[in-house]
Amino acid sequence: MAIQQDLEPQAGSRHALRRAQVDADHADPVGTLARELGTEPLAMVALFLSPAADFDRLVSEAHAAFGGADVVACTTAGEIGAGGYAQGTIIAIGFPRRHFATTSILIEELQDHSSQTVLDRIALDRVALQKSCPDKRHGFAFLLVDGLSLREDMLTVAIAPALRDMALFGGSAGDGMDFGHTRVALNGRSCENAAVLTLIQSDLRVKVFSIDHLVPTDTQMVVTGADPDKRIVKSINAEPAAREYARLVGKDPEQLDQFTFASHPVVVRIGSDHHVRAIQQVRQGGELLFFSAIDEGMVLTLAEPQDMVAHLRGKLEELEAAGPLTDIVGCDCVLRRIEAEQKQTTRAMSAVLSDHRVIGFSTYGEQIGALHVNHTMTGVAIYAPQPDTD
Repeated sequence: MAIQQDLEPQAGSRHALRRAQVDADHADPVGTLARELGTEPLAMVALFLSPAADFDRLVSEAHAAFGGADVVACTTAGEIGAGGYAQGTIIAIGFPRRHFATTSILIEELQDHSSQTVLDRIALDRVALQKSCPDKRHGFAFLLVDGLSLREDMLTVAIAPALRDMALFGGSAGDGMDFGHTRVALNGRSCENAAVLTLIQSDLRVKVFSIDHLVPTDTQMVVTGADPDKRIVKSINAEPAAREYARLVGKDPEQLDQFTFASHPVVVRIGSDHHVRAIQQVRQGGELLFFSAIDEGMVLTLAEPQDMVAHLRGKLEELEAAGPLTDIVGCDCVLRRIEAEQKQTTRAMSAVLSDHRVIGFSTYGEQIGALHVNHTMTGVAIYAPQPDTD
């Protein structure tokens, strides 16, 4: 059954985005989502699809169903819908033309992402979009990337200069906990080893944000052997990587799993800030596979999680303090969902997400500006019109 989250306005605000969700095994998911989103003209529709859905077929149907709107899509490691964390669903978000103008770019063959042709197109499209809608002065960029491409770090660094004053956030497509195949799509074209970049201008005030609840400790380690192209760490402190990591966190190296990595994350200092470099899995021979860029000589610091529920609530309340919110679109790392499951706080996290109107998906990594990070939620908060412009 489709569920549309069209909440009552709070403190004079109103919903800016159209929202709908449906089970992935629904008999007619695209038709149901189209009916739930309504007839208002849309600039763009974003679809976040459970890996249980027939991705290629559904994105093709969606392109036909939503007419003149760009349809961007990706597979997920879980969804965020009307009730918070969801699984086995399809989330649809419509961006109405009355408030939003968008242009989307499919970037294929990510090893060639830094080609001047791609960067020139991003810069030209940004300028053209901004000039075409002078009444929509608030802009941001939304990036969906194949979460198994191993190219997110280099992609964000390459495209950031072309975006200039456009703040960027995004997420890496997931495949549940299988790590087999992740896909993105634009207007019915489904791809691996690709990304979709959407430039968005709005007459509503927006704020791009990044949230993580991790505090660095005094325990550090040095990567002494690595394969950076594959994000593999072979040795830490001149010892086999998995064994040394296990020693530092007080665990049996034979028992390392996703719950361990979620409970004992590592961060790297970039400037004055720390950003997570999350471990995905242990490989044969005791190597560690990471979700983000890693290199020899990198100093990693163990981090301790704060209370994730209280931290998320506080950060979302800070966003609301800047004015009445209509919507939050969020890209939330799958490791946060795993941590919530381990600590039995999934229901409490879902309540916070629902209360604060967050919609989105669980990712294999998150983008914020020129950085690719993990164990983080990135997103955009959309604010209600001011009384004199409503």
